[in-house]
Amino acid sequence: MLRDILILRLNWMSDMKDLEKEYENTNKKKLLMIASAIIIMLVSAYVFTTLGMKNISAMQTFVAISKAFCGTLDNGADAASNKMIMLLRLPRIALAMLAGIGLAVSGAVMQSLTRNYLVSPFTLGISSAAAFGASMSIVFGVGLFFQSEVGMISCAFMASCICGCIVYGISRYIGLNPSSIVLVGISLNYLFSAMTATIEFFAKEHKLEAVVQWTFGSFNRATWDSVLITAGVIGLGFVVLMLYSLKLNVMATNNDEMAKSLGININKARVICGMTSILLTATIISFTGVIGFVGLIAPHIARVLIGDNHFYYLPFASVLGGVLLLFSDMIGKFILYPVNIPVGIVISFLGVPLFIHLILMKRRSLE
Repeated sequence: MLRDILILRLNWMSDMKDLEKEYENTNKKKLLMIASAIIIMLVSAYVFTTLGMKNISAMQTFVAISKAFCGTLDNGADAASNKMIMLLRLPRIALAMLAGIGLAVSGAVMQSLTRNYLVSPFTLGISSAAAFGASMSIVFGVGLFFQSEVGMISCAFMASCICGCIVYGISRYIGLNPSSIVLVGISLNYLFSAMTATIEFFAKEHKLEAVVQWTFGSFNRATWDSVLITAGVIGLGFVVLMLYSLKLNVMATNNDEMAKSLGININKARVICGMTSILLTATIISFTGVIGFVGLIAPHIARVLIGDNHFYYLPFASVLGGVLLLFSDMIGKFILYPVNIPVGIVISFLGVPLFIHLILMKRRSLE
């Protein structure tokens, strides 16, 4: 009898060691996938700096960056090329990557909080609300604050908060379920889009162009100031969301009682993660305009490839978002060259088929 118990215990310990080893190997593979995606994104970004109306060598990009750090950007025979790289191409590429990262991680968190894979900053109307707030600042803003980038971010953030509160309030009133959240979000998306169009109707000619840019989504006006502001907000928001990654694992299981039994303050976590996602979206949209489907496509691909452990899922989804927007921007620049198609249009062409695919998959899972 004692011998059988010892054998069973040894077998159990051996199985546990095998499981631990398999778990460690799986985590190493996930880290390798994240690192590989980061390398692909950075290498692609470096290569894309050489492409444009005037193609330049890869070494020229390195020289331009070196001279910018040394403060000698205006010196030398290639001063014009160096300025083009540092003042036009690099800010555009950097903002494309940051926008993809922020929108993807926001979409991933929103899907986990609502437990609905069809939710994103675009489908919930938050992107359209942020664009409406920024448009209000451009057209009707009075004073230096509301006409500054900080003022636009503030207006976009406030409009996004209002939209988020409306979605939560109405959905809770009619029944907080995935279908109601999506339907309310789509309705608000149309509402804020219509309000933005109304602003365009009353806008003066010199302000109309800036307002129209939000509806298309573009990186044409990217500057180092916008890149630095966006990077700061995304960096801070990403740290906050990663601190809640383990709690998001529990909250995404559709079992609030289990989360409470583990000592998780669900309402506090939802507010912090939700408001952080809204801040990320509002900041990005205020500089780029409405860019849909990134927060839907990237999290879906990441979930399929790396799983739904948010400690790995959030970083991988964010990098995929950066890669997706980076390549979409390049496609928009060259597919009808020399015409530059806004990235919002390109990503919509890519996103609509996948959105329909997700709806069909959702229907099949319910049958």
